[in-house]
Amino acid sequence: MVTLKEIAKRCDVSVSTVSNILNGIPKVSEDTRQKVLQVIKETGYQPNYIAQGLRKKKTKLIGIIAEDISLFSTPIIIENIMSYCETKNYRTIMVNLRLYARWNEQWYQDEEEYYSVLNPAVQELLSIKVDGIIYVPGHARNMRCFDENFKIPAVMTYGYTHSPDFPSVVIDDEKGGYDMTEYLLEMGHRRIGVIGGRKDNIHMDKRLLGYQRALFDRRIFYNPDLVCYGNWNRESGYEGAETLIKRNVTAIFCFSDIIAGGVYDYLEEKGLEAPEDISVVGFDDQVIAEYFRPSLTTVALPLEEIGKKAAELLIRLLDEEVGQTEQQMSQIELPCSVVLRKSVKRLL
Repeated sequence: MVTLKEIAKRCDVSVSTVSNILNGIPKVSEDTRQKVLQVIKETGYQPNYIAQGLRKKKTKLIGIIAEDISLFSTPIIIENIMSYCETKNYRTIMVNLRLYARWNEQWYQDEEEYYSVLNPAVQELLSIKVDGIIYVPGHARNMRCFDENFKIPAVMTYGYTHSPDFPSVVIDDEKGGYDMTEYLLEMGHRRIGVIGGRKDNIHMDKRLLGYQRALFDRRIFYNPDLVCYGNWNRESGYEGAETLIKRNVTAIFCFSDIIAGGVYDYLEEKGLEAPEDISVVGFDDQVIAEYFRPSLTTVALPLEEIGKKAAELLIRLLDEEVGQTEQQMSQIELPCSVVLRKSVKRLL
């Protein structure tokens, strides 16, 4: 491995001169700078960031722990974490726990399995001296990822931590549910069915609360018979549509775009069409939503903003730019947005 000292010797300059050039410090002539950069290019020199970090007691390295990068929300969040870190001259290293690939959804209630994968990942990142960690779960829930005496700053994205010492950056599910329901009400719908996920799911609970609040603000009674629980999959959409259409709803609010796909399946099988026979809306704004026929009106998640905000918050914590009051904020909620397409019909 080529060293800084060897670069300096080849260029007949001091080690500090080479270091200044690598760090962008303008203390040398342009001719010298170009000469050193050319030798660096020819030799393939790479700085030893770990060694630098040990000397400076700061590696400028941020660890990212993802529960599973195969989930639709995770790559977008991670890309924006990395992008923001680059702008602040921080590097990133990612560990993929592969929880869904290992155990599908069976690990939620099994703490032993969960920690058997999480704890080694955390120790690995600590061993290479990352300055901080950002955790990216597959779905929102209350989590205990870090001990109370955790030695470095950490931030949660898309989920909720047990302690205000580890702030969470999450989506505002309740407002998203409210805004979409309000849109359907403005379009003249009063019997609005809901197909969601499991009853013990935070996304489900908060979106349903937004739906209920929008009805309340319009003085419309909430009817629990118009709410179907499922498992966030296409089959849940199909089964929920069969139930709700028999109950004379005029619109179906699906709490995920995948669920909406199941509703479309049912309508096609029965010779019905959206929005002529029934209006359908989704949540998530996954890529498939735009390619449904008709294209699906849905709620877009602020995944890019979540990643950027989490990285920004962590770096501010590392640079000690966050005041005590701001640091104790337990969570930061970012708003969703309604994306209007062609799956809703206005009623007279």
